[in-house]
Amino acid sequence: MMTNYLMVETLVVALIYQGFSTFTVIMVATLGNYFGSCTTYYLGLKGGPVLEKHLSPSPKQLEKSERLFKKYGIYTLLFTWVPGIGDAITMVAGLTQLPFRSFSILVFLGKFGRYFAIAYLTAFFGS
Repeated sequence: MMTNYLMVETLVVALIYQGFSTFTVIMVATLGNYFGSCTTYYLGLKGGPVLEKHLSPSPKQLEKSERLFKKYGIYTLLFTWVPGIGDAITMVAGLTQLPFRSFSILVFLGKFGRYFAIAYLTAFFGS
């Protein structure tokens, strides 16, 4: 899982250095990551106990995500980009049947913020 994050971040940096539109790179990375989270949300929404038993994230990750979700509420979704717990948080949102609109707004904003920060840092340190 961590490898996927590093690959996307490396690709974002490389594309910006190659002169691609920073906004386009940010949006493509954000949308790709967002749609992946939507898939995990849907699996949590429809798969429930079977997914918890047979698929990642691990029961330990799900447990940790459920605690965070209960403690901080839906704003936990702003941190779905964090490796290790992000997928578990999106699955918990599905399992708890969080309305898709709320899920979408917060997950998109969190992922956009991550790639915006990476792009900004690339531009700042690349000059």
